[in-house]
Amino acid sequence: MSSRIRLLSSRWHAQYFELLRESYGEIIIFREVYNEVAIAGSGLPGADEMQRASWIRVESETPADLPPRVASACVGLGAGERSVICFAAPLSADLVLIDEERARRAAKSLGLRVAGSIAVLEHGAKLSLVHDLRAVFVTLLNQGIRYDRGLLNQSLARLGLTRLD
Repeated sequence: MSSRIRLLSSRWHAQYFELLRESYGEIIIFREVYNEVAIAGSGLPGADEMQRASWIRVESETPADLPPRVASACVGLGAGERSVICFAAPLSADLVLIDEERARRAAKSLGLRVAGSIAVLEHGAKLSLVHDLRAVFVTLLNQGIRYDRGLLNQSLARLGLTRLD
């Protein structure tokens, strides 16, 4: 296992899939996430990219014996988020990529460092890999991806960009 462990819990935006590799190198996902995104989500953005990505490692199982604190934090989370947190916490992963707010809170309560899509896209904009972050946010919202507009506006403000309408 690499000393730098990064775990992804959800679908990623097809147009910026390579941004994950550029930013983080190898990423670990779990069978539950792979099945949800690449198999059940076949034809949706990110499914084909995930199937082809050689830099994504698919793990089949989460650790069997979880500390009670970790198991408790994961109660009620979706399978993908739960598998990421259950695997990352005992290994002290250096980063987990999670968008779902409840799962983010659970990961943080266990001392895990958390980033989400907005932070990754913002980082890509800082590196000039995402050329129009505001347009990306508008496109994602128009595609029905649920983001808190306040968080999107905070991200845009950090880069000196115009707020969303």
